[in-house]
Amino acid sequence: MRPLSPTAKILIVDDEPNIVVALEFLLSQRGFQTAKAHRGEEALRLFPSFAPDLVVLDVMMPGMDGFEVARQIRSNPNYPNTRIIFLTARSTDEDRLKGYANGGDVYLPKPFDNETLLTTIKEVILYG
Repeated sequence: MRPLSPTAKILIVDDEPNIVVALEFLLSQRGFQTAKAHRGEEALRLFPSFAPDLVVLDVMMPGMDGFEVARQIRSNPNYPNTRIIFLTARSTDEDRLKGYANGGDVYLPKPFDNETLLTTIKEVILYG
């Protein structure tokens, strides 16, 4: 079990600017360090320098979708402890299964409740 760190690094990956701004504000207000990416390729480029503890990841993005981003994170031995929370409007059972199959730790549908998201983030960071 990893200790809960309020300074955990969280990478926000979503192509919707309003979602990114809202999440960045919410998480930074709680003391988390954040970085943002609007595309999957951009998120993967940030990994070596930011080294996130957690990724909050949308599925539907231009170019590389979130499922592929998660798969690439999981296949990289340099990031064995990075946790992934899918936060997406795609909420069918098939989508959820695909999210978990590609390495997601949690799959949350949009729209989301801020407190539920924060609780989920804290649990994922605390319990891995």
